[in-house]
Amino acid sequence: QLVESGGGMVQPGGSLRLSCAASGFTFRRYDMSWVRQAPAKGPEWVSTVNTGGGSTYYADSVKGRFTISRDNAKNTLYLQMNSLKPEDTALYYCARGSRVPPRYYWGQGTQVTVSS
Repeated sequence: QLVESGGGMVQPGGSLRLSCAASGFTFRRYDMSWVRQAPAKGPEWVSTVNTGGGSTYYADSVKGRFTISRDNAKNTLYLQMNSLKPEDTALYYCARGSRVPPRYYWGQGTQVTVSS
């Protein structure tokens, strides 16, 4: 099970930190990703971190603004989002696996709204 938290409404240029609590599987054995979906759009891969946390990958749209990390001792995935833009508005999902895993492996999502 994956449970996201930390979403909310923020002004452009603001920051949010998303968290994802994992349970029911061996968290440290899986790459983990963040995927987002804006209204009326398909899923968009945001970022992936490898099992140990030492390798991270980002979509060009968020590179330099977002930071993915994980704490394997706490079975938790994070996404630090800085310099947020209105186009970052979406439902953000934590997902088990790389890139855009099958939907079965996603959490329920947390809403991020960037608006003035």
